[in-house]
Amino acid sequence: MKLRLPGRRPAETTPDPTVDLTTQQATAVGKGRPTPKRNEAQGRRQGPPPPPPRTRKEAYKRMREQQAANRGSAREAAARGDDSALPARDRGPEKRLVRDVVDARRNAGSLFLVVAALVLVGYFIPNQAVQSYTVYLWFAFFLIIIGDSIVLGRRIKKVVAERFPNATRTKGLVWYGISRATMVRRWRFPKPQVAVGAEV
Repeated sequence: MKLRLPGRRPAETTPDPTVDLTTQQATAVGKGRPTPKRNEAQGRRQGPPPPPPRTRKEAYKRMREQQAANRGSAREAAARGDDSALPARDRGPEKRLVRDVVDARRNAGSLFLVVAALVLVGYFIPNQAVQSYTVYLWFAFFLIIIGDSIVLGRRIKKVVAERFPNATRTKGLVWYGISRATMVRRWRFPKPQVAVGAEV
């Protein structure tokens, strides 16, 4: 035991090397747990960073690959109907509702390409009767499309008025739905989100 002379400061205690200083500091401030290390707090990287491009050609190649990946993800989001990835003409809850109304029914306009192919084949057949029937089929199909479009337009107006009574672009929504109805179902974009016959 050493005698302490008056006026001298008490001797500083030497820290125990067997005790973790981080644990001591955490206990002193009352955290109850050791302070995490820097690499644990910031999170670990997923593998080493890629080396920088050595040539301009390599840098351009990497940029094209990244742009292609971004375009692919954006197109997938647009195909699902995500408003943030859709073009301006397809955005909005009213447009989504119109797409569901169109996709939930069988539309005569979706047969346009099939009938057009039959008419084209009929024109090349060297038979006057077949060509005459082809013309009649073409006019009859156009009349069916007009009638189906009128029914579809009324359906769109009715549903939009019920769900969105403050909508003012009803005419534009009708034409939007009719133009979508003339496309083959599997070629529509954004892709249909409802089954045929579903209640909308």
